Amino acid sequence: MRRILLLVSLLLLLGPASALSREAAVATAHPLATEAAREILDAGGNAFDAAVAASAALAVVEPFGSGLGGGGFWLLHQAGSGRTVMVDGREAAPGAATADMYLDSDGEPIPGASLNGPLAAGIPGEPAALVHIAERYGRLPLARSLAPAIRHAWGGFPVGEAYVARAGFRLDVLREHARAAATYLDDGAVPEAGWVLRQPALARTLRALAQAGHEGFYTGPVARELVRSVREAGGMWTLEDLRGYEVVERQAVAFDYRDLAVQAAALPSAGGVGLATMLGILEGYDLAGMEAAARIHLAVEAMRRAYRDRAAFLGDPDFADVPVAELTAPAYARSLRAGIDPDRATPSGELGSSPLAGRGRDTTHLSIVDAEGNRVAATLSINYPFGSGFVAGSTGVLLNDEMDDFAKRPGTANAYGLVGGEANRIEPGKRPLSSMTPTFAEAADGRVAVLGTPGGSRIITMVLLGLLAFEADEPPAAWVAAPRYHHQYLPDAIQHEPGAFSAVLAARLRERGHTLEPVGRRYGNMQAILIHPDGTTRAASDPRGEGSAISFVPAGADNQASRR
Repeated sequence: MRRILLLVSLLLLLGPASALSREAAVATAHPLATEAAREILDAGGNAFDAAVAASAALAVVEPFGSGLGGGGFWLLHQAGSGRTVMVDGREAAPGAATADMYLDSDGEPIPGASLNGPLAAGIPGEPAALVHIAERYGRLPLARSLAPAIRHAWGGFPVGEAYVARAGFRLDVLREHARAAATYLDDGAVPEAGWVLRQPALARTLRALAQAGHEGFYTGPVARELVRSVREAGGMWTLEDLRGYEVVERQAVAFDYRDLAVQAAALPSAGGVGLATMLGILEGYDLAGMEAAARIHLAVEAMRRAYRDRAAFLGDPDFADVPVAELTAPAYARSLRAGIDPDRATPSGELGSSPLAGRGRDTTHLSIVDAEGNRVAATLSINYPFGSGFVAGSTGVLLNDEMDDFAKRPGTANAYGLVGGEANRIEPGKRPLSSMTPTFAEAADGRVAVLGTPGGSRIITMVLLGLLAFEADEPPAAWVAAPRYHHQYLPDAIQHEPGAFSAVLAARLRERGHTLEPVGRRYGNMQAILIHPDGTTRAASDPRGEGSAISFVPAGADNQASRR
């Protein structure tokens, strides 16, 4: 009996120690956001608490990419239950929105109307999502997870080159709005790197959210000030719009590719459906055995067909009847594959309609894994750099311009060159189609990938290339650094980073009938984590950005174990 009791005691001691040998990992687009997530994990929080902290911190330190005035998608995986869910915090059209609100009397799009100023802003979803995640999935109080963001908003931080570049890109619209200019510019000019950005008004709004939760943003003084300032400047928000906003939990798009089980963002993100289409097509080829030009040609043809279907079918599933099951079915992928010439490009103008017919440049991303195996991939946005350029009154909240992601008129391109159809027309309360694609992938050998990236219309193809690298057993540093190329049906060209193709490779692609369009600068900012079967992790942050990635055993691991 004594031996049995000793054995039981040893097992009780070894059990938590074994579990705690797993590492946590964080990869975000800014070092201060990575530090915020680590702070919360070290304080005993889980991955969901850390995601709230990192999301809020990014809202402060990357105001050009995301914020309380925007939204996003948070893909969550609970280790204990094995459950994966997508928290949809996408912005929604105001109640007074109409299908033709950005068209002139001749039915033509009004330049800049859906991009600049408060009329371009949908009802924000990020504050509601942070509250929802903290209350339903987190372990720590919301106020604790928001503390790092409040600290950086109040005390300030030195801006980097990414901030400087995007402020220069949107200088005119920032100057147009006095509060934005006073907050984000240095005496009306683009700041130099190292300039300290302080946002005390935003800190006060974050405190209101921390103290009162959902009501701290969507009702009460903050809501009244948001509506007052928006309407005075020509927008159409109402208190009812804010009070009625709710996050939606959606089932992730799940499918298999070879030995990978993939889970990705669901509509109104086009990412999961797009990945399923592209990988379903590519599964019929031995990519590893091909020379580079042939492999890229087939990937581009898969991209072309997926983006054709994006324009034809996809939209908010609460408003449009989207044939998701058919679009993600292996049989449909085979039908698309049958139309691909392995040696020649299919001109987009000759591609024709889908066999089913008749039936964002910025943004940001974070990937987090805790020592218990919970994981989060989240892609957040206010759309164009610095969103609408409008700061709402005394709230310090920079508003999004996500209304540009709707199809203002079927067949008309948005700021990223994407065309849309009837399923993505503007309607009150509707959420615009997005390219944000937070993704998980589990390999048959036990490896797990957590990844995503900003990059507007190119997000889905960047994640595609990352998944192909993961499937090929490359390390996450290779996923985030690999040269990138993209095709989105229209315009009919392979967009690619400088230096992505050698002269010989470019010539071989042109011989196949492809048009190459170099992009002026390297794009994307992928944040990725690889979980090994033994529970150790490896994290990587895109070298194109200024983010940071860490793997570590949290100081709060003892607290986590005691609460299991």
